[in-house]
Amino acid sequence: MTPSDRIATGLLTRADGFAQLITAEGERRADPDLDRWVADIDTEALGGLYRDMSVLRRIDSEGIALQRQGEVGLWPPLLGQEAAQVGSARALRSDDFVFGSYREHGVAWVRGIDPADVLRVWRGAASSGWNPYDYGMAVPQIIIGAQSLHATGWAMGARWDGSDAAAVAYFGDGATSEGDVNEALVFAASFEAPVVFFCQNNGWAISEPVGLQSKQPLAQRADGFGVPGIRVDGNDVLAVLAATRVALDRARRGGGPTFIEAVTYRMGPHTTADDPKRYRTDDELADWRARDPISRVGALLAASGIDLEDLEREVEVEASRAAGALRASIATMTDPEPMSVFDHVYAEPHSHLDRQREQYARYLAQFDDGESAGTEGGVR
Repeated sequence: MTPSDRIATGLLTRADGFAQLITAEGERRADPDLDRWVADIDTEALGGLYRDMSVLRRIDSEGIALQRQGEVGLWPPLLGQEAAQVGSARALRSDDFVFGSYREHGVAWVRGIDPADVLRVWRGAASSGWNPYDYGMAVPQIIIGAQSLHATGWAMGARWDGSDAAAVAYFGDGATSEGDVNEALVFAASFEAPVVFFCQNNGWAISEPVGLQSKQPLAQRADGFGVPGIRVDGNDVLAVLAATRVALDRARRGGGPTFIEAVTYRMGPHTTADDPKRYRTDDELADWRARDPISRVGALLAASGIDLEDLEREVEVEASRAAGALRASIATMTDPEPMSVFDHVYAEPHSHLDRQREQYARYLAQFDDGESAGTEGGVR
């Protein structure tokens, strides 16, 4: 049994319920199972992870502000989940493929996708903000859990092609109750697909607490499908990086799928259309704020002897530059032509779609200028 097999087959258990390398107070915790998987992460590399998470938080904050100002139709914040996304994404190779949900802005950032292209989708200026094959990442999936099947299919194909690349499916705790995720686990286990199921358990499926849909840790659910599960502190970027490397190593060696439950917390609303104050308490929020993923890395860096204030100044400049570029990108985004909604739906001509196109064209013709009402000024 390889080290990755041993860890991923359930031997990774901790008294507090998950694997952890950096405590909430910023102290480095030794771990005989995981330390070797992050032996290359020195102070400089840890500073890079700190930089990623800090810039990402600023970009996310700018996305919320743009929505509140009417420039974006909707925005799903990721505040509090930076470590889960950055840590896992930094474990990937360029030939791996990501299938995310609608909140993986951080993964997109690590994959090299311009935040403006993410924003473009939520503004409604494009059906697809980027070419998935240019970055090894599919565009946001809105249907809850559907991407888990897409990732499994891609992984099965990669294995049949003789590649050791892996797929990663990102989803939230709520998606584990969807049929698509369960079906994907069946297929992945049956065909030993090189796929990592990465569940960001952020505590709430919109307004429903995770305890309502699962009476045991979500990672244990995978065991029923014959898929090993790893439960990790999702606010610990180093532990997430290690756990994802374990799962990817297992996939590349032909060991099959692994389920990672990253225990984290959604500090903001589910989307900007949600009001979390209606279903959770201030005390709960304060408890999780004390486990902030960025501040704990900052504390560890400060303890290592680096000039944290100097690093923070550099990060602030970079974050402000990224946020400014995101805001400036709004001016370059043009609304798509109304009839373009029918483009690229089917590869071949389709009579039903043709009828819909004709009906919509007649509808648009009712307006004096022959164009869709309300398309001026950006968001519709």
